[in-house]
Amino acid sequence: MHSSREAIFLLFSIPFYSIIIGAEIVMSNVQHRHFYSLRETLQNVYFTLMNASIDFFLRGLFYVGILLWCYDHRVTSIENPYLYWGLLFLLEDFAFYVEHTVDHYSRMFWAVHVTHHSSEEYNLTTGFRSSVFQPVYRFIYFIPLTFLGFKPLDILFMYSLTQTYGILVHTQYIKRMPRWFELFFVSPSHHRVHHASNVLYLDKNMGMCLIIWDKMFGTFQEELESEPVKYGLTKPIPRTNNPFKLILHEWMAIRKDLTRKVPLRTRLKYLYMPPGWSHDGSSKTSNELRKELK
Repeated sequence: MHSSREAIFLLFSIPFYSIIIGAEIVMSNVQHRHFYSLRETLQNVYFTLMNASIDFFLRGLFYVGILLWCYDHRVTSIENPYLYWGLLFLLEDFAFYVEHTVDHYSRMFWAVHVTHHSSEEYNLTTGFRSSVFQPVYRFIYFIPLTFLGFKPLDILFMYSLTQTYGILVHTQYIKRMPRWFELFFVSPSHHRVHHASNVLYLDKNMGMCLIIWDKMFGTFQEELESEPVKYGLTKPIPRTNNPFKLILHEWMAIRKDLTRKVPLRTRLKYLYMPPGWSHDGSSKTSNELRKELK
């Protein structure tokens, strides 16, 4: 279910994305920077279409059914429209930060989110490289907003707006934004760090629009000239054209770990502990790897 605002927004966003992505493709090829390959770009389109299809079919049940029920049981209402939309932006951006952090620090959610990070390229289409199954649980993070008096369709519209910004920071062409801007907002430099496989940069800069959450909760890392970004995963997946392996490869690894000959309680930790956790130290989490740098 889409509101008329979302439909209009979608109508204008398609030509907008087409123009800026087309311009970046032309520039990168003319300048021989080769930020794009046909293979990776087609994968990004595929992940987006899969995510959008799942999102579309689940909206009637989750986004309309559950969120509307929660909204009907709201504990407060905000009458002032300026306060309403300002708070909605702020609280939804924080909700995304929480969701994004959970996606990185719990392996079963990382298994969904990992597709967004699996490309070794970084360009505007990487922003469309969606976490395919995220619509299955994303609505949970919107539930507190409905209890606070925000309408479900307004939440979805704001999410669409903030996602647009989140896509635009996936570029290597903007090196730095003004210092005042980077004090408050996520910049392309900040988000390049987020997509890096460098140990120093792992699991940093989780914000969508605002970088203040990362600075408040200790997940901020500045891009350093002494540490050039390497894109992709710490353990790159084997090259494959099988779309299901691209989406499910981490789940396959989890299944293998769940068959280890260790107590059940230990096996379950391979499901909910951070990616890289192991009972015997054979693999390490991002925080453990960072400690080794010191």
